[in-house]
Amino acid sequence: MKFAVIVFPGSNCDRDMYFAAKDQLGEEADLVWYKEANLANYDAILLPGGFSYGDYLRSGAIASTSNVVEQIRQAAEAGKPVLGVCNGFQILLEMGLLPGAMLPNEKLKFMCHYETLNVENADTIFTKHYEQQEKIEIPIAHGDGNYFCDEETLQQLRENNQIVFTYEENPNGSVGNIAGIVNEKGNVLGMMPHPERAVEALLGHDDGLRLFQSILTNWREQHAINA
Repeated sequence: MKFAVIVFPGSNCDRDMYFAAKDQLGEEADLVWYKEANLANYDAILLPGGFSYGDYLRSGAIASTSNVVEQIRQAAEAGKPVLGVCNGFQILLEMGLLPGAMLPNEKLKFMCHYETLNVENADTIFTKHYEQQEKIEIPIAHGDGNYFCDEETLQQLRENNQIVFTYEENPNGSVGNIAGIVNEKGNVLGMMPHPERAVEALLGHDDGLRLFQSILTNWREQHAINA
């Protein structure tokens, strides 16, 4: 399997994403500069955290207008896994690949610590290696992580099982305690917590590794079916 880690000006979690895919999974991975991106031959797209374009206008807003966005959209439409973490999630929201918007944290402070998440949907390509309602420890690091959507959208997310992760104790004011959601097709995941920072026990927790393992397992199953 081959992963593309998209690098924007201001990305700062790209190396963590690369380490998770390349060193921990043992799969192919490339750091792909957004201006030179050709995503046709990649099996999964990873949008890392950071502060793309300095978070000017809104977090992820400028990155969502860059040329690589159309390729990311095409990959998503083709059914390829697209994972956006933190700033990557914000970019996916700004692109319209996921519903809702991101607001500043409720207490208007940058937050950086581990949070307990509930696995609300273990039946996605990103959560095959988790159990339904399992509690996992994943770190957060954000200032604009307060997920918001209107009541109608929230109801749709619930009815379609698009809410994948929720916070055990909501740190930022997100509606419905939401920490991560998928699109209706189930192949685009956006989440504020950083699974790539929790991929080996040496770092404190390795609960995030199973998310990447889930992507790989799904790809291998699909590859076997299509072979």
